[in-house]
Amino acid sequence: MSEIRWKPSVTVAAIIEREGRYLLVEERTSEGLRLNNPAGHLDPGEGLAEAAAREALEETTCPFTPRALVGVYLARLRHPRTEEDITYLRFAFTGELGDPVPGRTFDAPVERTLWMSLEEVRASVARHRSPLVLQCIEDHQAGRRFPLDLLHTHPSVTLLQK
Repeated sequence: MSEIRWKPSVTVAAIIEREGRYLLVEERTSEGLRLNNPAGHLDPGEGLAEAAAREALEETTCPFTPRALVGVYLARLRHPRTEEDITYLRFAFTGELGDPVPGRTFDAPVERTLWMSLEEVRASVARHRSPLVLQCIEDHQAGRRFPLDLLHTHPSVTLLQK
């Protein structure tokens, strides 16, 4: 009898705060417009911090430099329309956001970015793409920071690109 191999979906997120407001993206989904941290999937051949920088640039048009890990999160979500059951393993980073890159546009499905206060983020929970949106921001607000050297990417990972 064959054994089923469980594979959580690895994602990264950028938790970006300026003057008490958090940067979120509004994304078009099959359930309508949803709010999310700038986030996405880890791609083959990249490290976790690199993936967070790439995703933030793609979704906000601004370069992002990860400076600390906010947390590691595990969540199981069932897609409301398709009933697909997916477990996500999210690595959330905080860091510095640069200015928008001239001529760069948002990657689909991002419609726009929004700067929201913690109170506004809490009040919009029904529109969050995942329960991790608020949890990551709450952890950032609580001052949770872990050094990036906590993470190690073995060179064999980047060999996938060669």
